[in-house]
Amino acid sequence: MTQTPQSEPTDYKPVSFSQTVLTELMIPAYSNFGGKIHGGLLLSLMDKVAYVCAAKHAGNYCVTASIDTVNFLEPVEVGELVSLMASINYVGNTSLVVGIRVISENVKTNTIKHTNTCYFTMVAKDEKNVTVQVPGLILENHDQVRRFIEAKSRKEIRRSYNKELEQVSIPEKDEQCMALLAGERCKLA
Repeated sequence: MTQTPQSEPTDYKPVSFSQTVLTELMIPAYSNFGGKIHGGLLLSLMDKVAYVCAAKHAGNYCVTASIDTVNFLEPVEVGELVSLMASINYVGNTSLVVGIRVISENVKTNTIKHTNTCYFTMVAKDEKNVTVQVPGLILENHDQVRRFIEAKSRKEIRRSYNKELEQVSIPEKDEQCMALLAGERCKLA
């Protein structure tokens, strides 16, 4: 006897419900001029896995709203198997934060490297492109609680950073600009 999927969305879903892994073999066509895998290709794969994870949790189409800092910790080589592991770390009203851990594996030596960790903020939309509420999140273990709290803190830090950046002003007088540029690796034409 086959079971049909639940037709009505629930108010809360566990993190495990939408966890997603995307794995792809890195081929020569993906490499840059230095012989390593293009960072842009890795970003594209991260965007795909973030979408799948977010859409699965939301039960709706999701768009990328922002990406937290992406640091490339290790290069990815042609011939390596790259796995992107995504899970929902935080939910707001209409947004979700998807945490992504990227690893690469040399299939000949079985050497595994952690190459990236990043966080995508996704927003859920309906068929009319209107934002919709996402289900809450059921945190199933201590790591998921930690990730939720960290994501909430990153959100607060980003809000504070944006407020500070709005306060930055460029002086009107050339002398004041010159003082701010003193010691920097630039010069005025």
